[in-house]
Amino acid sequence: MSVINTDKLTKRYGKYRGITELDLRVEEGEFFGFIGPNGAGKSTTIRTLLGLIKPTSGSAQIFGKDIVAGHREILSDIGYMPSEANFYSSMTADEIIKLSARLRKKDCTAEASRLCDRLGVDRKKKVEELSLGNRKKISVVCALQHKPRLCILDEPTSGLDPLMQKEFFDILKERNAEGSTIMLSSHILSEIQKNCTRAAIIKEGRLIALDSVENLSKTAAKRVTLHGVSAIPEELETADANVTGNSVSFLYNGDIKKLLSVLGTLPLTDMTMTEPDLDEIFMHYYQKGGE
Repeated sequence: MSVINTDKLTKRYGKYRGITELDLRVEEGEFFGFIGPNGAGKSTTIRTLLGLIKPTSGSAQIFGKDIVAGHREILSDIGYMPSEANFYSSMTADEIIKLSARLRKKDCTAEASRLCDRLGVDRKKKVEELSLGNRKKISVVCALQHKPRLCILDEPTSGLDPLMQKEFFDILKERNAEGSTIMLSSHILSEIQKNCTRAAIIKEGRLIALDSVENLSKTAAKRVTLHGVSAIPEELETADANVTGNSVSFLYNGDIKKLLSVLGTLPLTDMTMTEPDLDEIFMHYYQKGGE
């Protein structure tokens, strides 16, 4: 069953681009990644899905209900964590967490306490006294304390230190194992590669890829590093090339026999050939526009 399903979902701000004809599907129980640099359209997509802004055209359903007509009913089963962590500055963390629970008309006392203990939330401090990282912790608790069926998290780890990031993802994996669907929006590709099973790549408001993380990570390209030379041979078609002193490194996606033939003519002192990581694959993919 599809938890999120969009059909040519479009949002424009006057003459300016937001998102254009997005066809996106997130299945129940997935840990789904939404990848793209800042400004690509990730937050616009999420805010449109949540009804915070109205679509210009197209349609979308969450839990099988239209995001406009079924807006109120849909939100009761969603946990949303925005990229910004803004709260009433004069309220304490405890007051913010309790207010969030009351707005949902649910008793979240036990789960809120458990999450606060795991994340080290100081519930007595006022928001104005808290760092970005501690405000982010409050945002995590507010998004997850009612145990939603769908968690939509927009750039959630900015401001969290590495230990809290690990704890945060441990919590998400536990929720996912219990059946919750997770949609993680991020420009940090290692987060997607480590945690998601499937992902979509968005560029300038359009989806350019939608596949399993495993398939997105597969490529015939290899990262080749040559030592003892200071230039990349002109005979080789390369990408993402770097020259550092007496070493060169590049992505190679051509005929391996041709590569070996050319390398045999060079005064190499050493070489390595490795699989590129998802960051490299993404940048190469993004620059090519999904071709």
